[in-house]
Amino acid sequence: MKKNILFTIAFAFLLGTTSCNDFLDNEPRGVLSEADVVTPQNVDGFVVAAYASLGNDHYDTPFSLWPYGNVRSDDAYKGGSGTNDIQTFHFFEISNNIRSDFGELDRLWYLNYVGISRCNKAIVALKQLSDSEYPNKQKRIAEMSFVRGHYYFLLKTLFKYVPYVDENTPIDDYPKISNRAKNDQQLWEAIASNFEFAAANLPATQSEVGRPKKSAAYAYLAKVRLYQAYEQDDNYTVTQVNPVTLQKSIDAANQVIGNYSLEADFGYNFLPGTHENGPEAVFSIQYSDNDGTLFGRLNYGDVLSLPQGLGCCDFHKPSQNLVNAFKTTPQGLPMFDTFNDSDLNYNQLNSYKVDPRLYHTVALPGLPWKYEENKIFQESWSRSPATYGYYSSLKENVPVGCGCTVNVDPFYGNSKNRIIIRYSDVLLMKAEALIELGQINEALPLINQVRQRAANSTVLTGSYTTNNLISKYEPGVNCTWNQDFARKALRWERRMEFAMEGSRFFDLVRWGTTAGIMNTYYSGEKTKRSYYSQAGFDHGIEEYCPIPLSQINFSQGLYKQNNGY
Repeated sequence: MKKNILFTIAFAFLLGTTSCNDFLDNEPRGVLSEADVVTPQNVDGFVVAAYASLGNDHYDTPFSLWPYGNVRSDDAYKGGSGTNDIQTFHFFEISNNIRSDFGELDRLWYLNYVGISRCNKAIVALKQLSDSEYPNKQKRIAEMSFVRGHYYFLLKTLFKYVPYVDENTPIDDYPKISNRAKNDQQLWEAIASNFEFAAANLPATQSEVGRPKKSAAYAYLAKVRLYQAYEQDDNYTVTQVNPVTLQKSIDAANQVIGNYSLEADFGYNFLPGTHENGPEAVFSIQYSDNDGTLFGRLNYGDVLSLPQGLGCCDFHKPSQNLVNAFKTTPQGLPMFDTFNDSDLNYNQLNSYKVDPRLYHTVALPGLPWKYEENKIFQESWSRSPATYGYYSSLKENVPVGCGCTVNVDPFYGNSKNRIIIRYSDVLLMKAEALIELGQINEALPLINQVRQRAANSTVLTGSYTTNNLISKYEPGVNCTWNQDFARKALRWERRMEFAMEGSRFFDLVRWGTTAGIMNTYYSGEKTKRSYYSQAGFDHGIEEYCPIPLSQINFSQGLYKQNNGY
């Protein structure tokens, strides 16, 4: 499936092919009508084209959202050659000079809607066939609903208000649909409906691993409902956490729990080859190499993060604040309030106790690169250390000797899958909903399950790390397990578990804590990095990206701009 779903689509080329001697003077011959194309033999071409869009991002328009979920948060620095290198991402890093005319935002908007369009076209084509003609009809429609919901979720978290079109929307009506046609809650409902339909119609198992199954749809539904539960006013202040919606998230998560398991070692989630599509991977984007195409189906969205010493271009660098957050107390608990009082010194690692996930998330000078003990990460591999420091991101990268990289000069792309939802996410989503409902004792074992796995995650690093220490929460022994503490523990756990995976900023927006956390972060960074001197987060504006100016112009002013832009 990895090579079947995401190959280059010759079928799409056929749709636009004509044959004529002189197109000015002759009737075109060989033009395919809709009836010619929508056949049981050809309809899978529409489906595969929609799947292909999942991998059609680019390093400045990444679907992993690393500039918007990580660099925009306290987890990462932009990196690269300096602040002018993809300057748009620099402005997001410091929350300053963010403008609606950024081409990167416009292209990211466009790519997501290309994916939505392909899903809609596939559903329209599938609906024209009978179940007897095409027995997989309902299953394929459900797959397309799932993929469409994924694109809309990305757009919603980025822009808040976007136009919603599906297969029932006449093309002539597209220019008439505003990005405010649905309010915030209505848009969440529309997105949720994609995953509800998918959950009702997908099979429990799929023989081809790139296709979502029923439990994957429930997992994504749980995520949508959790985000939806944190209701915001027009200034993006969380006004309530809706208990009914929280319960819907729990109900969806319950349909997933037990169908997957945590990897024995946290690091296995981020290794290529036999570890891909493992027991924790609920849904992944499938990439490939040596698949008959020129370079293969590589992950171009994350290609910039390879250290300069291994290729190009040393973007997406873990922040010192994030590294400090992995420090633990002598009891193995997070240093909630004091973690950033002093910086972890990677030359004196044994002076600290740390959460083992540090070594799977951050490349530290003097330690093996991606578990390769004959390949030691060097300070010299950093491109602009005076600006961005010496750390590099590990999760999206691969071992040098994996045989899964391709030189696309000056880049080195890799074919390792990108996991969209992990099972640990489902466990922590359920725990979060339970805590907000006051059911803190039910949340405790879910959080501890994730922490216990973290404690066990020394299989890959045990030969060169000795300072790992992480403990489960034991009420009355090492903590007071009330709602405030449970909430703090859950939110900390999400940061440690999903650091550098593109979700941190969106978590902060959901919780309504962005301004406080980011401005505290900026105040610390200003003492260490001069380019943060103008950094400052404006609540009620910068929680969301501006609607791209080009899209507002294309809509002839129908689309309404977000606050403050």
